[in-house]
Amino acid sequence: MKFAVCVFPGSNCDYDTYYVIRDLLGQEVSFVDHHTRSLSGFDCVIIPGGFSFGDYLRAGVLASKTPLGHALVDFSQKGGLLLGICNGFQVLTELHLLPGALLRNQGMSFLCMDVYLRVENNSLPFTREFERGEVIRLPIAHGEGRYYVPEDELKRMEERGQVVLRYCDAEGNVNPKSNPNGSTDNIAGVCNKEGNVFGLMPHPERACEDVLGYRDGIILWHSLIV
Repeated sequence: MKFAVCVFPGSNCDYDTYYVIRDLLGQEVSFVDHHTRSLSGFDCVIIPGGFSFGDYLRAGVLASKTPLGHALVDFSQKGGLLLGICNGFQVLTELHLLPGALLRNQGMSFLCMDVYLRVENNSLPFTREFERGEVIRLPIAHGEGRYYVPEDELKRMEERGQVVLRYCDAEGNVNPKSNPNGSTDNIAGVCNKEGNVFGLMPHPERACEDVLGYRDGIILWHSLIV
């Protein structure tokens, strides 16, 4: 597979993502900057975490107005695989490629911690190496990670299998205590109706080697190349 890693002014997880794809997966990968107008030739595009354009106005909105933002819409509409991590998830909602919005965390504090997640949909190209209901551990680091979607839209998303990950406890229980940021229904990651666009707030690229303390994130990356 041929991967692209997007780079906006303020991205700070781009090299982590590049390293995982090139050195741990052994796949071809290139950086593309915010001036890029076409993503033709790539199989999968990653929008990494960070603070694109300093999160001015709100997280992800300025990145969505760039030539690369328009290229991402075109790429996704042609069926390309598109993954947004943390700030990348925020960009995808601003592009309206994913439903809902990412708001300031409940409590208004930046959160940097490990969380447990329950896999709700393992039929996607991003999750097919997981078991449905499997509990995994990944880190989060965000100030605007509270996922919000209206109740009527959430019901339709549930029916279509668009809720992919939920915050839970170590036993897989989904409850208010296991919700770090106040997200609607403990949601940590969602996909589009077609299943080729996926956004999540936790960082799978930071959980890929034993030296980091856990390897649950590498399963997501392996899912993309099986």
